[in-house]
Amino acid sequence: MAGIKEIRNKIKSVQNTRKITKAMEMVAASKMRKAQERMRAGRPYATKVHAIASHLMQANPEYTHPYLVERTELKAVGIVVVSTDKGLCGGLNTNIMRLVLARTREFNDKNIRTQFTAFGNKSLGVLTRMRAEVVSQAVGLGDKPELDRLIGAVKVQLDDFLAGRIDAVYIATNRFLNTMKQEPTFVRLLPLPGKLADPYNLASATAVVNSESETAEHGWDYIYEPDAQTVIDELLQRYVEGLVYQGVAESMASEQSARMVAMKAASDNAKKVIGDLQLVFNKTRQAAITKEISEIVGGAAAV
Repeated sequence: MAGIKEIRNKIKSVQNTRKITKAMEMVAASKMRKAQERMRAGRPYATKVHAIASHLMQANPEYTHPYLVERTELKAVGIVVVSTDKGLCGGLNTNIMRLVLARTREFNDKNIRTQFTAFGNKSLGVLTRMRAEVVSQAVGLGDKPELDRLIGAVKVQLDDFLAGRIDAVYIATNRFLNTMKQEPTFVRLLPLPGKLADPYNLASATAVVNSESETAEHGWDYIYEPDAQTVIDELLQRYVEGLVYQGVAESMASEQSARMVAMKAASDNAKKVIGDLQLVFNKTRQAAITKEISEIVGGAAAV
């Protein structure tokens, strides 16, 4: 059995660890509220631009954007992986990278080349270790997504798609459901599918039903000013930007929520360990006291 000094040192060490995890829990809770507000603030825009793009898919414009053209054969694809820069957030990064690796194996089995854009240190580290082809990256994103940095990294994939070097672009991120649950998602960014699906389930079920009923009653067509090419080019560019920004915002909200839950669990476990060590300490101290008393009584009896 360990001595009293060793047990006391261990208790002090666990107490110091608990102070750190408790502080990190409080910081994550504060950042979580701001990240969730930012994520929810971006959802109306993403929902609206998604609805307009969906209506455009059902219209008959005189100009067809390359983002709308389905490739006949997939030879290469680009994957945008959104992760965190820091750890201590439970299985958040593990879950998204497991999904990405599973999809990558499926592409490799079909002899489809993959290239990656990494958002966050964690995804970049995994992709580097697996010797994947990383064409662009953006790390150190902080607590607030900056659209300029995101689009700068994604533009490499978009240019390759327009040049025909890749035939599709996918984005993998964690979708925020609630504080206790985050869902890894893997959705196609380009080309836009014929029936545009809501990538992050941003619209409510009622909005989807209403949209479908409107579509059933009448088709969609537009009058473009100044011309169809200018308007559609700008719209689809904003659609891609909005989808990437919202994916990173969802990931950041998921990160802070997962970190708060993980640090709370660590603090609770540390408290339990301290209680167990305190019990062992008391028993050891009582045994030492009893032994000393026995020695004193035995010495007095011998005299």
